[in-house]
Amino acid sequence: MGANQSRPSDAAIQEKLVERLQALHVKDDLPVNEKEGYIYVENGSSKAANPTTYDGVYRQDVSANQVGEWEKELLEDAKNRLALAALSSNPANAVLSSRSAAISDTQNFNIKIPMEGSPITNQASSGRCWLFASTNVFRIAIMKKYKLSSFQLSQSYLFYWDKIEKANYFLENILDTASEDIDGRLVQALLASPVSDGGQWDMVANLVNKYGLVPQTLYPDSYNAKNSSVMDRLITTKLREDAIRLRAIAKSVPASSLKSAVATEKEKMLREIHLILTLMLGPPPSPTDAFTWEFYDKDGKFTSVKTRPIAFAKELADSKTVRSLGGTDVHSLFSLVNDPRNPYNRLLSVKRLGNVYEGRPVTYVNVDMSTIKKACIEMLKRGNPVFFGSDVGKYSDSSRGIMDTDLFEYELGFNIKLGMKKAERLLTGESQMTHAMVLTAVHVVDGKPVRWRVENSWSESAGDRGYFVMSDAWMDEFVYQAVVDPSVVSASVKKVLLQKPKMLELWDPMGALA
Repeated sequence: MGANQSRPSDAAIQEKLVERLQALHVKDDLPVNEKEGYIYVENGSSKAANPTTYDGVYRQDVSANQVGEWEKELLEDAKNRLALAALSSNPANAVLSSRSAAISDTQNFNIKIPMEGSPITNQASSGRCWLFASTNVFRIAIMKKYKLSSFQLSQSYLFYWDKIEKANYFLENILDTASEDIDGRLVQALLASPVSDGGQWDMVANLVNKYGLVPQTLYPDSYNAKNSSVMDRLITTKLREDAIRLRAIAKSVPASSLKSAVATEKEKMLREIHLILTLMLGPPPSPTDAFTWEFYDKDGKFTSVKTRPIAFAKELADSKTVRSLGGTDVHSLFSLVNDPRNPYNRLLSVKRLGNVYEGRPVTYVNVDMSTIKKACIEMLKRGNPVFFGSDVGKYSDSSRGIMDTDLFEYELGFNIKLGMKKAERLLTGESQMTHAMVLTAVHVVDGKPVRWRVENSWSESAGDRGYFVMSDAWMDEFVYQAVVDPSVVSASVKKVLLQKPKMLELWDPMGALA
């Protein structure tokens, strides 16, 4: 018992390892050999290192002898031997986690929306973050209108209709590209993910405009909504088979009679997708049939509302609701993006990216990060949450709820430099939008944002009871999109919406679905 009491915890051991690594860390004020670009540290003091030598001989293969020499030189450095002991026996992110970054990323903010959505939502094992983020934005208006302390819109309702719309969108694209080679890049991109769980803001707008919204109590998550992989694989396999069939028909009939030739086949294909969705998600409410929603408001008053999904969605834009949101009509929101590969103040779109055929196209107004931040801050000042898209896996810790470029000291642990710029990450496939969340607060010092409060959809077990902190530096590097009201941007930015968009290819990273 005594031995167990005196034994240090794993966390304490890891903290000591980090301290020792940091003690050996190269300081900025130590002399540097400018020709070789490094200094040598030993026993807490610096001295000139034996310079690394390179033989300058180009090789196409890997030389085992040369690797042996590298290893010998590597392990002569005490810092590398310590790093070997720490990193080969522990998770790298635990060893290299920055204590100072964790301390600075606090949940304290001086600009915060007065009402955050409740409860924290949980997309579970599905890729529906965009639907959760968008409905978490929408619900604020409904909570204010009906004086609710807790409320969720049905994410599954939109999920159901998105799947069947994407199936139809896919089949139409297959027919439209029937003359393309099946092993060409375009058709392969279409076949890669016919009914992805992911989506974009304009795709949400399409669904809400066509099918409306319903409270979650009327269409709650089924098992397969929360665990969508089997359903997705089944539908994907079926649609790929359908694509082969449609392409074969298209080659056997004149283009002028193609639609009549495939009409029955396509209807059969969609009915089979409908069957799979209905059996796995459950029959959804009809967008045109009336439903009755019963609830208690925050004062305990019982209320019964009878309406229809489309009419319920239109309530988000009635005059009372718009006034409660500081003049913001959620139906008018649009996407700002930061894509430094492309000119700023330019409208972008992506070929063949969408869900509802001939619906609202996916469009982005490309601006610098300063414009995005100013718009987000103005939205928060008005009391409105902000939908945004980012690359959530980079420099983030979901258990602590921190997203910070200084969170992990990879350069300290490995003595390497990681210096790609945002545009270079996009060009090389290193980064793209992977997740949608919601901004609810920001901390501003001397007119500049320092950190942001983020409402996630990974349940209360992630982060600080479901909320994350995002450093402003992380926002610069890994946030790509923010959805805002036209009134919070300049006239010149609004005017970009009138441009003919530059069309990006389907496989472009800006075509990634959050």
